[in-house]
Amino acid sequence: MILIDNTCISDDIEDQLFVCNLDKCKGACCVEGDSGAPLDEDELAILDEIYPHVEPYLTQAGKDVIAKEGTYTKDWDGDYVTPIINGKECAYALYDERGILKCGIEQAYNDGKIAYKKPISCHLYPIRVTKYEQYHALNYDRWEICSPACSLGEELGVPVYKFLKDPLIRAYGPKWYNQLTQEIEERKESRLREHEAGI
Repeated sequence: MILIDNTCISDDIEDQLFVCNLDKCKGACCVEGDSGAPLDEDELAILDEIYPHVEPYLTQAGKDVIAKEGTYTKDWDGDYVTPIINGKECAYALYDERGILKCGIEQAYNDGKIAYKKPISCHLYPIRVTKYEQYHALNYDRWEICSPACSLGEELGVPVYKFLKDPLIRAYGPKWYNQLTQEIEERKESRLREHEAGI
């Protein structure tokens, strides 16, 4: 466990190797699960504001659900989430020509239509953040559908914290991320010294 400011970071975020492999998983995280993507309260007004620019990218089914439920909704726990279509894919998801699910919000961002990339919970995945009164707990979310990402991460030697550099900086800032990488490097060096010393 690593402690930085008001965050508590699981060791898995340092140790687990992970690189999304969309050719294998087809963007399954946009369709699997029991509810939509978790949303921070400050993202709700953003979704309302950007929706006119995002709507042209969405499927008709997605547009219909958003017209009925709004740009966001609540799950059974009372948490804000993105709407979903028939209990399955996110209303903001769309299929590309290869059958891979992508985010309509992110497509609008990539085309320069909006300045908001996508919900931070999506950007940070497979890290899930639990927010307590005094701190945030960052944990690696193990999900069978991401096994291709684990395999590719092992092949390329990329740990979660490096794969998610941009969203972690987006969430917590460059100073925080630099502290995280420094802490991880120091831990690695300490373990290496202990190994060489036969401890």
